[in-house]
Amino acid sequence: MSRELLFDSIVKKKSFLCVGLDTDLDKIPGHLLEFDDPIFEFNKAIINATSDLVVAYKPNTAFYEAYGPKGMESLKKTIDYIPSDIMCIADAKRADIGNTSRRYAESYFNYYKADAITVAPYMGDDSIKPFLGYDNKWVIILGLTSNPGSHDFQQLKFESGEALYERVLTTCAQYGTSDNIMFVVGATKAEYMKKIRTLLPEHFFLVPGVGAQGGDLLSVCSNAINDKVGLLINSSRSIIYASKEEDFADQARAKSLELQLQMADVLQKYDLL
Repeated sequence: MSRELLFDSIVKKKSFLCVGLDTDLDKIPGHLLEFDDPIFEFNKAIINATSDLVVAYKPNTAFYEAYGPKGMESLKKTIDYIPSDIMCIADAKRADIGNTSRRYAESYFNYYKADAITVAPYMGDDSIKPFLGYDNKWVIILGLTSNPGSHDFQQLKFESGEALYERVLTTCAQYGTSDNIMFVVGATKAEYMKKIRTLLPEHFFLVPGVGAQGGDLLSVCSNAINDKVGLLINSSRSIIYASKEEDFADQARAKSLELQLQMADVLQKYDLL
């Protein structure tokens, strides 16, 4: 999916919502366990209920890998089911030496046909560049994450005063362009976003942490929105597990609609519609 098509979808739907499909058999409604593929049945219902409100879905591959080959079959079926005008982000956090990264890229871009993949930058440019050789595919690089342990390394300072996460952002941005690289910036780090937006004025940020993790949508937007929106706000648990009853899809839609309406107001406020 190109940057232009992504922005067009945002404007059309008045939304920059990404729903994380972190599907756990221990958390989905019990009646779905009667199906041959309960993971896919759950995901299909969520997608059917929310696809007009979202611009991206983000299956976290760990939740599928945990179930072995059958789980990966569910992942493939889920990605195939996502409408073609909605971005699919494989949240795999891959990256390795060059020949291994090439295989990861082939797997998620050619076989699973995801539009984007999350990657970890620790091993540097030769571990990331193999993912960048695909037209209209995105590499989403971990920048400043929302987990408590992010302080262990990401906040470390060089003698110049520059934080490690800042070096990661500015260095990795040079590997590609704002047309094929995004960055993960956690919603719980909203106070850092104004500076990050100054460092990266044109890039999209994938922003997890709104909802169950306590991130605030309006705070994120006030600090990081740009003239092409530049934000994909991800919410996972608070949407897909809004109910454990047979109304789970309706409740997921209600939670998605609540965020979409807020996003429509934001887009109107910043004259982006």
